[in-house]
Amino acid sequence: MIRFSERTLPNGLRVIWHPEPNTQMVAVNILYNVGARDEHPDRTGMAHLFEHIMFGGSENVPDYDAAIENAGGVNNAWTSNDFTNFYDIVPAVNIETALWAESDRMLRPALGDKAINTQRDVVIEEFKQTCLNRPYGDMAHHLRSLIYTSHPYRYPTIGLTPEHIEAVSVDEVRNFFETHYAPNNAVLVISGNIGEPEAYDLVDKYFRDIPAREISPRTYNPEPPVLAPRRKEVSGSVPCTSLTIAFPMPAALAPGYTECDIITDVLASGKSARLTRQVVMAGDVITEADASITGSEEPGFLMVNARLRENSDAAISRAERLIREQLDRLIDTEVTPSEMKRCQARFASLFTFGSMSYSESATELALHAMRGEDINTKVDRYMSVTAESLREVAGRILDPSKSCTLVYRPA
Repeated sequence: MIRFSERTLPNGLRVIWHPEPNTQMVAVNILYNVGARDEHPDRTGMAHLFEHIMFGGSENVPDYDAAIENAGGVNNAWTSNDFTNFYDIVPAVNIETALWAESDRMLRPALGDKAINTQRDVVIEEFKQTCLNRPYGDMAHHLRSLIYTSHPYRYPTIGLTPEHIEAVSVDEVRNFFETHYAPNNAVLVISGNIGEPEAYDLVDKYFRDIPAREISPRTYNPEPPVLAPRRKEVSGSVPCTSLTIAFPMPAALAPGYTECDIITDVLASGKSARLTRQVVMAGDVITEADASITGSEEPGFLMVNARLRENSDAAISRAERLIREQLDRLIDTEVTPSEMKRCQARFASLFTFGSMSYSESATELALHAMRGEDINTKVDRYMSVTAESLREVAGRILDPSKSCTLVYRPA
C-alpha cells in the first residue's frame, strides 16, 4: 500500500504528498497534461521543444540547471504523446529551491528570441541524431503513419520533420505555453523525507498565486478503426531486416488494456516467453523478438518486433508465419496457469520494487492522479485477469484483418 494524500489549490493545481522517511532526499514532480497530441499538424515537435525551453531559465531563475545543482540536486524531464513531466531531486533541506524554481518557470519561463532559438537548434540536432543518422531511427515515423491516418498519434513525440520546429515563431511558442502549462493543467507530487503539513504549506507558498488559465481544448476526432490489413515496406541504412506487426488496442484503463499488457509478457518477457523459446531459440529465421504496448491515454497499439537473420522475401514470409502461429495460439487456447502466474508475479514484483523508490513513486502517483486511477488498485487489476479473459481479448485484438505490418529492409 502506497501512502499518500491529495489536495487541490484554488488555482486548480492538484498536489500529492507521499512520505518516505528512509531517505534524506525529496522528489518534486510536475506532470503537465500536454503532449504531442496537442500540437498543430504543421507544428509537430512543439511539446518536445517546450521540454527543452523550460530548462532555459525563467524570470528569476536564469539558469535552471545551476539552481538545482547548487542545491545539491539533479533534474530532468520527458515528453510523450500525452504528457510532459519535469522532476527535481534535492536534499530535503533544500526543497524550497526546487519549488521556487518550478513555480517560477510555470509562471514566467524565458520565452525570448535567444532562448527559443537556442533550444530550437538543440532539438533540430537531436532530431538529426536520433531519427536521421541512427539505424531504424525513423521507424516510429513509418509505423505510426501506418497505424494512424488522422489522429495526432500519427507522428512521434520528436515531431514529423525538423522543418516544423525551424518554422515555429515566438508568438506560437508563447501561445502554446499560455494554453497548456498552467496550474489547472498539472499535477504536482512531493515524495520523500518531508512532513505533510510542511509539504502543503510550501506548495501553497510558491504556487497558490499562479493564476489559472484557459486550456486549449482537444478538437481532433477519434482514429477510424482499421478495417483491413495494412502493410508498408521501407529501406534504409540498417544492418538487417526488421519486422513489426502492430494491432490497435484500447486506451489506458479501458477494458482489455490490462490483458494486452499481459499478452506481451506471455509473448516476450524473459527467456521462457513464447517468442523467445519457441521462435528465436528454436529456429534460424528470427534472431531476436519482443512485444510491447504503447500504453497511451487514447487507443494505442500492441506490437511484435523481430529482427531477421536473412533479408529475402522468403525469410520475411517465414518470419511472419512463425509470429502469426504464436498469436493464433493465444486466440485458440488459454495460456497455462504457470504462464499466467509468472506474468502476474512479475508485474507485482516490479510494482513493489518501484514503490520502494521515492522518485519513481512521485512519477507514478502523478500519472495515476492525471488518469483518475487509484495507484493502490493497480496490482489487483492485474491479478484479477484470468486465462479466459486473456484469450477473449487476444481474439479481439490480434485479429489478422486489423494487422499493420512494417518491413524495414537494408538499403
